[in-house]
Amino acid sequence: MASAATEMDVEARIARLESDVSHMRSDLADVKLDVRALRARLDEVSDRHTDGLNALDAKLTARIDTLQRDVASAKVWALLLYITLAGAMYATLARTMGWI
Repeated sequence: MASAATEMDVEARIARLESDVSHMRSDLADVKLDVRALRARLDEVSDRHTDGLNALDAKLTARIDTLQRDVASAKVWALLLYITLAGAMYATLARTMGWI
């Protein structure tokens, strides 16, 4: 009789475990659906940010190119100004010393 009671107790436990496993499987299926939805949303956000970053990269590249041209132009202008100032200084020195 003790054996029959133990056998019934084991069967009840197995039934309970099967029920719990069934609930776990349904919960796991829900988690999988949520993960898939989250992955899709992350892909959308990533695509939007990638597009925005590409546009920003194009703008910054254009601005940097413009800045590089402006700096090159300023270098030429500064060199010409330096040569002009040095020439004026030497001309003034030569005139003052009576060389010309």
